Amino acid sequence: MTILNEELKQSSTTVSELTIDLDRVVSREVCAAGAGWMAEVKQNQTLRIIDLEGNQAVDTLFISSADTDERYSATDTLANNKNVYLEKGSDLFSNQGRVIATITDDNCGRHDTLGGACSCESNTVRYAQDTYPMHSCRNNFMYSLATHPIAQQFQLNVRHIGPNINFFMNVPVTSDGQLAFDDGISAPGKYVDITAQMDMIVLISNCPQLNNPCNAYNPTPIELVIYE
Repeated sequence: MTILNEELKQSSTTVSELTIDLDRVVSREVCAAGAGWMAEVKQNQTLRIIDLEGNQAVDTLFISSADTDERYSATDTLANNKNVYLEKGSDLFSNQGRVIATITDDNCGRHDTLGGACSCESNTVRYAQDTYPMHSCRNNFMYSLATHPIAQQFQLNVRHIGPNINFFMNVPVTSDGQLAFDDGISAPGKYVDITAQMDMIVLISNCPQLNNPCNAYNPTPIELVIYE
């Protein structure tokens, strides 16, 4: 049975048809288009990221709660999975060679590991000088690390920003080794489940990019559900 918690029932926020038992849900939030989000996910808990309206990139970082020097490593993840894309069954490795999380369910198909997070600087290089002031994922990361209570509790700062995963984002590698930013392959209601293999902090930027089709030039909300 689909169950919505009371806060979401009473709001005008769009939410998904959730099929997870209420008894298993630890938290459930909607992250606005272009906004940041941060939470701690305990070992064996699962974070479900839901693409509410489709074609929305979700830039994501994972940091160990026990040792914040240990965090998601793109290079270790690519090497161990022998794939530049992530999908159901992919393990996400840390910079200490341990599995920090696993993709345990996914009805989208694949997720990007190469495109990185947009920033004022990358927008300027890729697009035009006048895009420099535009909001970016790196801005979201830095703002969350400067203001969120979890960041303050664990003494996180900009040193904890590294190469990230772009869930739902479509970045094909061309035949000559170049990267392309294409329309997403996601759709409304598509989701990915990431199960924590250790207590971890999740830092998300719900990408505000307006200069390429990763968000269909129209950033939209996502839903984030932590469940047992």
